Amino acid sequence: MSRWHRVIPALGFLILLGAIGRAIHTLGSNGILLEAILDLLLIGSLGAVMLYSWAWLPGSDIPPRFYPRIVTRVAGGIAVMAVVFGLRMLHPGVTVDFTFGTQAVMLAIGTLAGLGIGVYEAQNLIQAELLEEKNDELKRAEERLEESVTELEASNEQLEQFAYAASHDLQEPLRMVTSYLQLLENRYGDELDEDGEEFIEFAVDGADRMKGMIDGLLEYSRVETQGDPFEAVDMDVVLDDVLTDLQFKIDETDTEITREELPTVDGDERQLQQLFQNLLSNAIEYSGDEPPRIHVSAAREGSEWMISVRDEGVGIDADDTDRIFEIFQRCHSTEEQAGSGIGLALCKRIVERHDGELGVDSESRAGSTFFFTLPSAVERSDAPDAVAQPVEANAQTGN
Repeated sequence: MSRWHRVIPALGFLILLGAIGRAIHTLGSNGILLEAILDLLLIGSLGAVMLYSWAWLPGSDIPPRFYPRIVTRVAGGIAVMAVVFGLRMLHPGVTVDFTFGTQAVMLAIGTLAGLGIGVYEAQNLIQAELLEEKNDELKRAEERLEESVTELEASNEQLEQFAYAASHDLQEPLRMVTSYLQLLENRYGDELDEDGEEFIEFAVDGADRMKGMIDGLLEYSRVETQGDPFEAVDMDVVLDDVLTDLQFKIDETDTEITREELPTVDGDERQLQQLFQNLLSNAIEYSGDEPPRIHVSAAREGSEWMISVRDEGVGIDADDTDRIFEIFQRCHSTEEQAGSGIGLALCKRIVERHDGELGVDSESRAGSTFFFTLPSAVERSDAPDAVAQPVEANAQTGN
């Protein structure tokens, strides 16, 4: 590499010495100082450029392995000019003689042009190598990401299988505990004092809550594996079915539900019913002292629909708005509100299966608005109106 590096300054010194010799010859032959200076500048400046390039290359971003290429291009420039001189001498039609100065300048220009081309090619090759390295790094990163996704999917599948197996296996001993508690109460209830009856009541209540948690965990673990294929789902029909299922609770709590026209989305109808039922049940459950007032609406956002369920209930503290979507997380104790702590986590999992997002805007004692996005199934000319419309009378209130 050092051998190739020395070729460039050697050529530079050669051109510079030639310029000095030419200037001395001109000054000695005709005594014209200006002509001698011009020869020195025209030829010598090209040699100076070669010497500067020799000093510049080690500090540049061009690795030494490219020096042979640069020297080859310099030699190519010299060869081109030599060919031009040879053709001029051999061609009978050319009568114009090139002076020594002209030949020296042309030779120096060819040398400098070769140097420039060599440096330019080297820089382009370096950029191409850097780009190839970046592409290789990106490809390796993509491969690592794909491997991580595959591992994560396998891990999630194992966790789902574990949750399903654990929940399923817990059902039988729980049924046994509940059966023996009922048997104990039936056979020896008359012999128990008030404390004994209360203890059995606590145990039965705990078993019931455990059953609710196990059932919820089973549903949670089945969202991905037991879901139905996606199809066009009319959310108005889904909401009608959910209101029918909740009719007793609506009547019992004097709930008033208003609604806007809902869209048709692409999804799993059974899971979307479960999503609506959980959100509406929560809105009714956490209504506070006043009768529940709930509004269901929808808005188009690009290729998705955002559906909102707004209530005027007790609201959620800002610190709890993220935590409530985690499994077994609750804002209120079981003494304050019944529940398993799985409902909203299940809702989030259902929405995520539909490539959507679930969130909440809420303030403590100021109501909550739960919103989720779902992919649109078809373009509809009858987009949801902005004006709220009350639901059917038999589903609107308990009056």
